Amino acid sequence: MEKVSDYFGCMVFDDRVMKANLSAGVYESLKKTIDEGVSLDIRLANAVAAAMKDWAVAHGATHYTHWFQPLTGVTAEKHDSFITPSPDGGVIMEFSGKELIKGEPDASSFPSGGLRATFEARGYTAWDPTSYAFIKGKTLCIPTAFCSYGGEALDKKTPLLRSMEALNKQALRILRLFGNNTVKCVRTLVGPEQEYFLITKEMYDARPDLRFAGRTLFGAKSPKGQEMDDHYFGVIKPRVAAYMEELNKELWKLGILAKTEHNEVAPAQHELAPIYTTTNIATDHNQLTMEIMQKIAAKHGLVCLLHEKPFAGVNGSGKHNNWSISTDTGVNLLSPGETPYENAQFLLFLCAVIKAVDDYQDLLRISVATAGNDHRLGANEAPPAVVSVFLGDELNAVLTAIESGKPYSGAEKRQMKLGVDVLPKFNRDTTDRNRTSPFAFTGNKFEFRMLGSSNSIACANIMLNSAVAESLKIYADRLEAATDFESALQGMIHKTISDHKRIIFNGNGYDDTWIKEATQRGLLNYRTTPDCMPHLLDKKNVDMLTSHGVFSEAELKSRCDIMLENYCKSVQIEANTMVDMARTQIAPAVENYTYKLARTAAAKKALNNKIACGYENNLVERLSELTDTIAVRAGELFALLEKISNITSADDTDNVIIAQSYFIRDKILPKMAELRAACDEAETLTTKSAWPFPSYGDLLFSVR
Repeated sequence: MEKVSDYFGCMVFDDRVMKANLSAGVYESLKKTIDEGVSLDIRLANAVAAAMKDWAVAHGATHYTHWFQPLTGVTAEKHDSFITPSPDGGVIMEFSGKELIKGEPDASSFPSGGLRATFEARGYTAWDPTSYAFIKGKTLCIPTAFCSYGGEALDKKTPLLRSMEALNKQALRILRLFGNNTVKCVRTLVGPEQEYFLITKEMYDARPDLRFAGRTLFGAKSPKGQEMDDHYFGVIKPRVAAYMEELNKELWKLGILAKTEHNEVAPAQHELAPIYTTTNIATDHNQLTMEIMQKIAAKHGLVCLLHEKPFAGVNGSGKHNNWSISTDTGVNLLSPGETPYENAQFLLFLCAVIKAVDDYQDLLRISVATAGNDHRLGANEAPPAVVSVFLGDELNAVLTAIESGKPYSGAEKRQMKLGVDVLPKFNRDTTDRNRTSPFAFTGNKFEFRMLGSSNSIACANIMLNSAVAESLKIYADRLEAATDFESALQGMIHKTISDHKRIIFNGNGYDDTWIKEATQRGLLNYRTTPDCMPHLLDKKNVDMLTSHGVFSEAELKSRCDIMLENYCKSVQIEANTMVDMARTQIAPAVENYTYKLARTAAAKKALNNKIACGYENNLVERLSELTDTIAVRAGELFALLEKISNITSADDTDNVIIAQSYFIRDKILPKMAELRAACDEAETLTTKSAWPFPSYGDLLFSVR
């Protein structure tokens, strides 16, 4: 039987392969580039390229591609073969350092937010040596950054790497102040939990809304949903288990540390979670994971849905971003140790995160803002749109003691008593977990739970890294200038706790009273993407992000426009799909069924004038009303959609795309809800054989 250890990472040009295929000198130079950021010269690149090509060809590769992450939310690749003509009329397989380092895709055909005009086509991809190359199919994929001819970042990787460097720089300053001169690098680590739905291909093909929008735009509630909590952690069905088995194998071949798999709360919903790795690599791996999940599903006659809310009335899918900070020597800077009250270095890094989340709660909300996630946030399976921090009882008590100046007695270690002698005895954790918190401390890391399942994790980690880097910079500036380090350190920790305690909330984030309390605390509550996205360009956010070199002001403006444009286009696709489905399929189906009912009533009456036809008559009357309502609402929605292109401004903005997003939020979405309500009621009154689409019950319980 083949062992996982025999094939794990077999399709990755990782450290093991580099060590075996590169000369000692080239290997050491490349490691310095990867670990310490030392510049890469062309001679080194040529040597790496030759070894990379030989390895890839030996594994069946015929092409290579610069694999990058443009602002579309998915990955991009252009394939070139290794072949080069030889004098004898044949070909040889070649790959140079120049081809490894730089590629040239069309920069005008990707979202640029105005940074590139259509006639300004040139763009560049640049090799990211910190993320290993890998083979996918018969193509060597080289992870790269993507920029315009003018040097502006047109991707998610470039600002992510910048944010990691910004945090590294400021964290090293703090560690030096604590006397640590051995650490060379501080990295953030991430483990993203990926939720998803599986339905059959037959059901998917029968639903235009799933094919065009990724979610169901119509659908009456199924008689059974997630009420019994019987799907969560339940026995995995054979067909799903076979899918998961093949998925794991393909991920492991690519060196992706897929670890945990289980059924989630909603019927047909599941989760995959990896082991933590460096944020840049984790981001690449998560993009690959989403792609491979969908490819493997197709092989099993399934479709993997990654939309944040594919079905109304049951849980949507998130992507919990577990984030921590670690040194190259293996020290987790967010680990409290046995005595967190006495661990000043931990407390300072903890305070830096608390301050960052409070100061830049708007940026964290912006980082997860999409049309799909707007449906999920604030529902009973996801955190609210209000950002808060959960610390748990022990850390909360530590910070309270520091603020009040009172001694902290320490958390009591309690042994779990389960009442059965044969069961093992173990100490209970000093704090519970909080699944309702957007940003929860879970022992030695923070779990940012607001991300939607289809989101790239790059955006959230860019903002998180940058905001924490800013906190650390402020601390380092003050501590380096202090005459008494200990007093300055204590004073700064105390001040942070006092100034930012409003962001700490350990209660139930699903409770409506929390939203009222959060407002009283002065916390932000941006319910929708149009509410929050324009605040990306607030002065404090622009100043912070540009000062650390994470974005230029032009890059920020472009991203604001791109994200709002994506929002507008997504909702318009949904609305147009609704109009088409309602007019060409739902209304005719209801009308045909109504006609049959009317004929049945007439036939019964013709047989005997005294036969009661109340059932048919009442149903005919209600379905006729609904048919008229569907036609009217579809017409109203279509009319609103035609107005969008004529919108040039709103009451409080001259920005066209912002004005359009407000119109969609305030006019289009409510009208979509009205159309859906009429159609969903009609579904409950129409015989199943007459309804043109698979029902929610069919979709959610089709995989056996």
